[in-house]
Parts: sequence; structure tokens; C-alpha cells
Amino acid sequence: MWTKENIPDQSGKTALITGANTGLGYEIAKALYEAGAHVILASRDEKKTNQATENILALPGKGAVESGILDLANLGQVRKFAEMIMEKHSRLDLLINNAGVMTPPESKTNDGYELQFGVNFLGHFALTGHLFPLLKKTVYPRVVTVSSGAHKMVKEIDFDNLRSEKSYDANREYAISKLADLQFMVELNRLATKSGEDIISVAAHPGITQTNLSRHMSQEDFQAALDHFKVKALMPAWQGALPALFAATSPTVKSGDYYGPDGEFELIGYPGIAELSAHAVNETQGKRLWRYAQAATGLNFPEIPKDNI
Repeated sequence: MWTKENIPDQSGKTALITGANTGLGYEIAKALYEAGAHVILASRDEKKTNQATENILALPGKGAVESGILDLANLGQVRKFAEMIMEKHSRLDLLINNAGVMTPPESKTNDGYELQFGVNFLGHFALTGHLFPLLKKTVYPRVVTVSSGAHKMVKEIDFDNLRSEKSYDANREYAISKLADLQFMVELNRLATKSGEDIISVAAHPGITQTNLSRHMSQEDFQAALDHFKVKALMPAWQGALPALFAATSPTVKSGDYYGPDGEFELIGYPGIAELSAHAVNETQGKRLWRYAQAATGLNFPEIPKDNI
């Protein structure tokens, strides 16, 4: 039963967590600070991010904390944020792509993408790409992508509907964004291996956890989901954060791994190996998504000719 008490000493390491002002991100940031890391809290709401930073610094711990304002729904702002991090830091040991939005009313990013795809996947793709030179300067850095068991609800990404050109279904779009997250993790591992980079690309999901992520769901739909899986109570945020923390810190982790709760249906429990759908590891789909994201962001990382991706 792995908990944050099992986290190895993180002194000297720098970790950046998106969506770190609340919920899973906050618990991840707090645990890494307690373990000695220099933690960067990256979130959209400046007031909440600064408050979260103050709250963590008030706790006993041997690390350091700083805050940064990051809007993953704006690719231009993602680039500027990354440039600031690159100027300020000489290493990045952990990049935890955690921030997300789930089942909102139909809406789009500043760049015109469906909000869930734009924030959950494309914004994190851009952030990882802009920070890739900093990751390369670090020995065995890890990129942890937070996904969801919902990725199994869809078989492929409809590339003709990523700007809601045809229709919008909140649950479908959420599942697509989480499938994209896992295809990103798998493809980053493949490309990094091909280019000889020592980066570790892994993923995790929190199971069913009590956070604000489900704020757009009606109480009836939320209860129906719990009843369907016969779950009586949600896990607290600190427990839902454990798979991502395990992926970020355990010495047993291998690039390409995926972690989640070890209980029935991966809904509750403690960190264990999670199941990737066949579509998540489909190389043809992963390559197509990578090419799409390259075109959308103008980024090419690792530096491999596009024809070879």
C-alpha cells in the first residue's frame, strides 16, 4: 500500500505541476514540497495559485515553492509562461501535466479548439514542447500525464470535430481528450526512445476522487455513475493523487507505464499498474495525433524529421 510516505527524497529536484491550486494538483505539489523538491505551482487563477503557495509554505517541509500563471486554453500564453520558466530555471526533473476540465457546457479555447481537447491535451502538448530544451538538460526527467479511465469510452479521435465543427457531446469530448493524453504519453515515449533522449514518459489516473473537476455534472448524473460502479464513497484528493505521485517518484517506474488505483475497475485503492486500451497504444493513431498537434502548435520535439514520425 504505497503512500506519500514512500516518496524518495526529492531534494535538489525541480517539479512543475499544472492545475496545482486545488484538488489533485495541490496534493501532488504539497507532497513533493514535503519531500524536498522545488515546486512550481502553475494555474490559471492568480489569486488561488498564490493562496495555495502560501498554504503549502505554511506546512512543515524541506522544499521550496513558487507560483506561476498558466492558461492552457491560450497557446500564446503557454509559450510565454514556458519562456519565463526557461529563463528562471536550469533544470526540470518533473513535469506533471495534471490540469483539466471535465464536461463543461460547449465552449472553446482562445485558439478555437473544443475546450476539453484544447486544455487537457493540446495545451499540455505545447507546454511540454516549449519546455523540452529544459527537460533535455536534466538527467532522466519525467513527464507525467494525468488521464482517466474514461479514455476507454471512445475508440478514436475525430479530427474533423476538434473545433466542434459537427457536434458537441460533453462526455464524448472528455473521453477523447483523455484518449489523446494517453496517446501523447505513449508517442512521447516512442519518439524519445527513437531519438536517444533519456526522458521518462508515464501516465496516471486518479480513479473516482472528490475534487472540483466534476462541478459541471448534475447531482443526478454523478450519483448514477457511482451507483453504476457500486461505489459508496469517493476517495479524498490526497489518495487520488497517489498514482501520479508514484509515477513521478518511484524508482521502479519505467517509461511508458500507466498507473491508477489498484481496486476493482481501477476506481479506488492505492497505486498499481493500470490498463491502457488498445486504442491508447495504437501507433497509427498516435502518429496522426502527434502530427496534428505539431501543426497546431508549430512544435517539433523530440527533434525528429516530421516524415519519420
